[in-house]
Formats: sequence, C-alpha cells, structure tokens
Amino acid sequence: MYYRFFTFLLSLFVPAIAFAAVMSSANYKIQTDSVNVGGTENSASASYQVSDTLGEVGTGQSSSASYSIYAGYRQMNTTYLAISSPSNVTLSPAINGIIGGTGDGSAAWTVTTDSPGGYTLSIKASNTPALRLPGGTDTFADYTPAGANPDFTWSVAAAASEFGFTPEGADILQKYKDNGATCNAGSSDTTDACWYNLSTANETIASGSAGNGPSGTVTTVKFRATAGASHVQTSGSYVATTTVTAIAL
Repeated sequence: MYYRFFTFLLSLFVPAIAFAAVMSSANYKIQTDSVNVGGTENSASASYQVSDTLGEVGTGQSSSASYSIYAGYRQMNTTYLAISSPSNVTLSPAINGIIGGTGDGSAAWTVTTDSPGGYTLSIKASNTPALRLPGGTDTFADYTPAGANPDFTWSVAAAASEFGFTPEGADILQKYKDNGATCNAGSSDTTDACWYNLSTANETIASGSAGNGPSGTVTTVKFRATAGASHVQTSGSYVATTTVTAIAL
C-alpha cells in the first residue's frame, strides 16, 4: 500500500515591509494612520511632484537588534501582503502497487494584498520528478499532458505511474480555464479539470490585477497520483515537497 505525504514551503515577496492593520471591520482594513495638522497627497508642477504631511513628530527610521520602526505617515506607506499556511496533504485512498489506483488530495492558499497592481501566485517542486520515495530512486513520473496545454481530463497509461496538479479559484490563469472540453479556452473553472505537471521552475497558477482586501482570494491546488493497472510500483511512503510563492505587484 502507498501513502503520499506532502510538505509545503511558503514564500512571500513584497516591495516593502508588511504590517498588521491598525483598524478594521468586515468591510475594510486601514493599514496605517496619522494624526497631523495638514499636508497634501499630490502637489506637482512641470519640474517636481511632492507628497507632504504637516505636524507629525517622531518621524523617521530607527532600529535595534530586535525591532525596526518606520515612523510617520510617509515612512509607513507600505504594501500589505499575506498568505495562509495550509496543512500537509495526504493523498487518499492508498494505492495498491500491484493492481494500481488513484489517490487525491488538495490544499488551499488565501492571498490578501492591498497592492493596486494585485499579486501573482506560483508553485514549484523541489525535485524532478516531484513525487518520490525518500532515500531511494523510485518515483512517480511528472504528469505528461497530451499537448502544450493542460489536459482537461486526467489520463495515465496502464503501464505508467504519474503525479500532477490542477488549480481552482477565481484568479486562476487562463491556461487553467476551460470551455467544458478544452483547457486554455473559454472562461469556466470546471472541477477536477485541466491537469498539469509540477517542475522545479515556478509555475504561475493565479494572478489578481488589484487589491483584494480584506477577505483575500482563495486558490485551491488539487494533487493526484495514479499507478496504472499494469505498472508495478515499489511500496513505500512517497513524498513531494512544493514551494508556493505570492508576489505583490
């Protein structure tokens, strides 16, 4: 019998420091605030552009071995980015290596940002092939789509064993959308469709074009492994380690 265990490494890339909200409700979040007596957001001429604040005290940057402070309204003008951390995934049911079978599992990431440019979410594997028996050479091959686009329907030959994934969510890339029969066509997000292979290079799976606070956007990644009926797979607990990266734009 085979049991698949997955570990996930999460990465965040932001163009500035991220902070917790100072005020929030079900409808909004205010990342930073300022008490002052005046100032303008946009003053400009043919030769300059100025954003200023009047009346603040204690502004500027200071730090020690245990903290870093950017005090003041302009200093605190930052981009917020957060990503959730799902638990490890175990594919189910277990696969019998003699007669074959299929195991499924999923993990969901919520990305929240106030960046006006939105965000991207990508995934990559630590190894090629991604799913392997620790300490040994036995692996599941990375899924092989029939063409350049993801396969609408999961398909593994009887003499093969393969491992792949599909993302689902409101912000998935066009590559993973479908028209009910073909991927990278139409605008649908059919459940359990558009399967692709992991690699050691980042694969962008979701992208937002604007801020999405306060609730963020969920992208669910479904994983699947299949051992064909005429393929004998060595028994053991196979592992795939992936890195999921969110970048604010």
